[in-house]
Amino acid sequence: MHISGQFWHVSDLHLDPTYHITPDRTKVCSSSKGANASNPGPFGDFLCDSPYQLILSAFTFMKDSRQQASFMIWTGDSPPHVPVKELSTKLVINIIGNMSSTIQSFFPDLQVFPALGNHDYWPQDQLPVTTSEVYNAVADFWKPWLTDEAISTFRKGGFYTQLFESSVGSQPLRIISLNTNLYYSPNSVTVNITDPANQLAWLEGILEASSQKQEKVYIIGHVPVGYLPYARNTTAIREYYNERLVKIFRKYSSVIAGQFFGHTHRDSIMVLLDEEEKPVNSLFVAPAVTPVKNVWQMESNNPGVRFYQYDLDYSLLDLWQFYLDLRDANKKNESDWKLEYILTKAYGIEDLKPESLYEMAKQLSVPHSKLFEQYYNNFIVSYDKTIVCEEGCKTCQICAMQYLDYSSYTDCINQEAMWR
Repeated sequence: MHISGQFWHVSDLHLDPTYHITPDRTKVCSSSKGANASNPGPFGDFLCDSPYQLILSAFTFMKDSRQQASFMIWTGDSPPHVPVKELSTKLVINIIGNMSSTIQSFFPDLQVFPALGNHDYWPQDQLPVTTSEVYNAVADFWKPWLTDEAISTFRKGGFYTQLFESSVGSQPLRIISLNTNLYYSPNSVTVNITDPANQLAWLEGILEASSQKQEKVYIIGHVPVGYLPYARNTTAIREYYNERLVKIFRKYSSVIAGQFFGHTHRDSIMVLLDEEEKPVNSLFVAPAVTPVKNVWQMESNNPGVRFYQYDLDYSLLDLWQFYLDLRDANKKNESDWKLEYILTKAYGIEDLKPESLYEMAKQLSVPHSKLFEQYYNNFIVSYDKTIVCEEGCKTCQICAMQYLDYSSYTDCINQEAMWR
């Protein structure tokens, strides 16, 4: 195992500028939408989006950890979860600008590859298929990180591609930052459009060129492909687009060395299988920095950030997940970010290549698997050890982990009775 580089992944910062401690629990943050904050402290609350102090503590931890990072990926969602009328285009632009400059001030020399999230627009989810005020403003914020070519593509549709210039590998690494929000079910702008902003055709073109040039590719985006691990028969993006993306990713799986998403606020993995059920791609969904949940949800997540290690050919070797125990941090009035797990050690696998993740998925699917209990605890970022995921809950997790297209996923769900 030869670690030739490493990179950070942060997602779903969801800053709530209204967060403040006040005796009236309904007024702590707009993001609680009138509900009582449960136990608000300096670093936030499980019914609120992130106070600025939480976001600062995450970046302070990353900076102080002294990890040698080659770059960072940042997969979107800066504004808070609040009713549409409480935000505006101007506010959304300001918040994305604030988060972008915060990252720049902490890591002035670090190459950052960002992606847009469904909340990085106003009204939320309605990301357009042509240039817009938000795309233009964000392009300006991201100029320190992106090439002119990437910026001009981004202005048109909120996506881009860029080579990562590394001194280590002889092989070039290409980052493709997708605007998967165009495929997100609540986006009414793209209903009935076969290829919104021509992103799919563009993606195929880039991947085809990359395979000719012998590049390796990391795909980054906000809303993931595949099925949601916590909802039965539900893809995160519209089914039609999911089928198309899975097809493209299978076709170019030898070029793609990893895929990285956010959006769900949870920590999960997926293994893309080809038509013969051979594992061909590793996909990772990173948990959020925001600890927010809805009143009716049983579980949330502790804030998390993560770190990947890669080999000379950019294949993934390991993942270090860090988290902040929010209750503890609020109680002690100090943030002590800790290592939650190292993926290969936690699951006894060799690396993060598709074969290894597939082997891991098979171990997790065994009935009463202790490893699966561990996986579920990591899924909610150690939010609550007493929450169990059994039967139907586990079926959803196990099927989503291995089956990303409609027919194989449906088969898996229908077979659950056999292996439960």
